[in-house]
Amino acid sequence: MNDAQRFDARAWVLFAIMAVLWGVPYLFISIAVESYSPAAVVAGRTLLGALLLLPFALRQRALRPAFAKIGWVLLFGAIEMAGPFLLLGHAEQTLPSGLTGLLVATVPLFAAIIAFGGGDRSVLSPARIIGLCVGFAGVFVIVAGPGLAVPGGGGLLAVGEVLLVAVLYSIAPFVIATKLRDVPSLGTITLALFAVGLFYTPIAFLTQHEVPTVPSTVALVALAVLCTALAFIVFFALIARVGPVRAPLFTYVNPVVAIALGAIVLGEALTTGLLIGFPLVILGCWLAATGGRFRVPRGDLVAELPADTQR
Repeated sequence: MNDAQRFDARAWVLFAIMAVLWGVPYLFISIAVESYSPAAVVAGRTLLGALLLLPFALRQRALRPAFAKIGWVLLFGAIEMAGPFLLLGHAEQTLPSGLTGLLVATVPLFAAIIAFGGGDRSVLSPARIIGLCVGFAGVFVIVAGPGLAVPGGGGLLAVGEVLLVAVLYSIAPFVIATKLRDVPSLGTITLALFAVGLFYTPIAFLTQHEVPTVPSTVALVALAVLCTALAFIVFFALIARVGPVRAPLFTYVNPVVAIALGAIVLGEALTTGLLIGFPLVILGCWLAATGGRFRVPRGDLVAELPADTQR
């Protein structure tokens, strides 16, 4: 690992910022959907985020290469943004924000399964198999364990929606790695955000039936500015500093931020099922993603964008 790809003081600062920026969206989404429809949240977040990123994309001349592969960019936008953003907004009308953040952290579990389906037999290593089992056991404990972390009926449907988000987030990096590898990341993100925002704008007008409150509007703006535009800029800086293999490791910290903020700001309950299942999910994800190694071999293929951007 060369000097440009090591965790020095600046890298750790960027790492900490990303852990917060992509751990806090679930809190903002929970507040935003109190008076905005899920579609309106998606439209506002993506359009404002795209407008903020546009000057950077133009300066780097990143849009033309993205337009050259517009079909794949749109597919990436649908998988990474259009579907997940709407599903998360709808799910958080029922689920606590902390629980939502934790369930999204199952992305590495699904990514390992998808990698196996694509021919990566390293997923069959004992540590990774144990990780898959432990991780999904953690999800089961959270959903059906002591304290019943989520309500029945609509709550279980919302859990399914969030797990579907995790599946979509685990697919998106494969699109980047195989079809958009030669396209500047900033161009892909900016163009995809614009496309998703334009698609959801008419739906937002049709589904918005109440006057937005000030807290919801502030949360929506924070989603766009902090968790979308600023987060991607900081993430690109982190990639440049430590490389694409180590940069996404902050995703293991995101659920801690989401659960803590949900409990402190929104007063969400820390149920027994959540307290037991939380470490199981994190341990399972780490084992499934790394095979129990603290250092990832240089040969491992990791996409240049995270699977939970999330958010």
